[in-house]
Amino acid sequence: MRYTVIIEPGNNSYGAYVPDLPGCVAVGETLEEVRTLIAEAIAFHLEALQEQGEAIAPPRTLCDYVEVGEFVER
Repeated sequence: MRYTVIIEPGNNSYGAYVPDLPGCVAVGETLEEVRTLIAEAIAFHLEALQEQGEAIAPPRTLCDYVEVGEFVER
């Protein structure tokens, strides 16, 4: 399965979360670290759901980018 992951920079670290898996989050000092940690968090989260007998919903969140022109101040 492939999940959308949102990564946001902080002052001294990066935070990541998975919209389709509430509570699945990670924080790392570098972009590489947070990517590794969120992948581990997803695996752990799915394993926990499975152990608890809960259904694992397929990923639904879509990610896309929208190009916008130069912003004009009014």
